[in-house]
Amino acid sequence: MANTYTQIHIQTIFAVQNRQSLIQPKWKDDLYKYITGIIQHNGHKMLQINGMPDHIHLLFGMSPVQALSDLIKQVKQDSSKWINQKGFTKGKFSWQAGYGAFSYSKSQLPRVITYIQNQENHHKTKTFGEEYLELLKTHEIKFNQLYIFKPIEM
Repeated sequence: MANTYTQIHIQTIFAVQNRQSLIQPKWKDDLYKYITGIIQHNGHKMLQINGMPDHIHLLFGMSPVQALSDLIKQVKQDSSKWINQKGFTKGKFSWQAGYGAFSYSKSQLPRVITYIQNQENHHKTKTFGEEYLELLKTHEIKFNQLYIFKPIEM
């Protein structure tokens, strides 16, 4: 788009269906590379990706060529299909419906990148649910408790 200039930085978070710990260390780097490829193929710039066995964080520079909802839908669909084709899980892999998306200024990026890089240490003291609710509250996003990521079903 001629004469269109933007600087949009988005962190998205989404969880494995039922928050099951299915993302395994032996293939998570390949998953991150695959998702990075989807982001880049759509004209966006991946800044940081990391997560835990039950959820993932993406921080990227977003181009205004695509709606965020369409991008995340594609990331989730294509990565689920890829995981299933590779046979990385015993049953069918899928991401839980929904996602969180949070915008940041350029000056906030180093802090957010470090935060995403240190997910393993961060989650020694805070659960995914606590982390997610904290982000919603920090960003003053109204939410209905009924639609927060489902707890792990036993």
